[in-house]
Amino acid sequence: MAKIYVVEDDENIRELLLYALKAEDMEPYGFESGAEFFKKLEKEPPALVMLDLLLPGEDGLSILRRLRQHPAAKTIPVIILTAKGSEFDRIKGLDLGADDYIVKPFSMLEMISRINAVLRRSGRETAVESILSYESITLDSAKHAVSVEHEDVELTFKEFELLRYMMLNQGIALTREQMMNKVWGFDYEGESRTVDMHIKTLRQKLKSAGGLIKTVRSIGYKLGK
Repeated sequence: MAKIYVVEDDENIRELLLYALKAEDMEPYGFESGAEFFKKLEKEPPALVMLDLLLPGEDGLSILRRLRQHPAAKTIPVIILTAKGSEFDRIKGLDLGADDYIVKPFSMLEMISRINAVLRRSGRETAVESILSYESITLDSAKHAVSVEHEDVELTFKEFELLRYMMLNQGIALTREQMMNKVWGFDYEGESRTVDMHIKTLRQKLKSAGGLIKTVRSIGYKLGK
């Protein structure tokens, strides 16, 4: 189980990230400041750090600089969270040794995918299997590929994320709101009808396996029985 530290001062965003990470069987801890983060770091280092750059007191770039100078923490992978348009901060973060960055707003599945990619590159344990399967459907996250009965299926990015989310939660009824939060991100302002439209096209593209996606009345959808 990968231990993830999230340094984010916005409580709503922080709690949402922690919830999403727990849902992926990771072990997340949240911190609203660098001081809290370093206290925990001295006792127990994580597998990866998610670091917001705009923090009260000591900012994210300063924290990153200290991390890369810390004897016990300098090799810990770091993904920085940046606001849209802050290109200078992203470049500065990468120059200081960040392993990747995610621009807000972002989808939860994009975040999980980035985390697993960084953990793979760093040789640290990942929490989610790269290849998922259910009956005739096979999904390879690393290759971003889907097949049904060994025949390739071309999906859009959002269709792929929807299918992956359902495959990670086989047999569980998922609400449209859950799907929107996971696939479109926490600040997505679309309507739940968007989920219905994507499910419809996903079923069509999966052909014989499309019927495995079940409609759950008054709730949403699920994959399997």
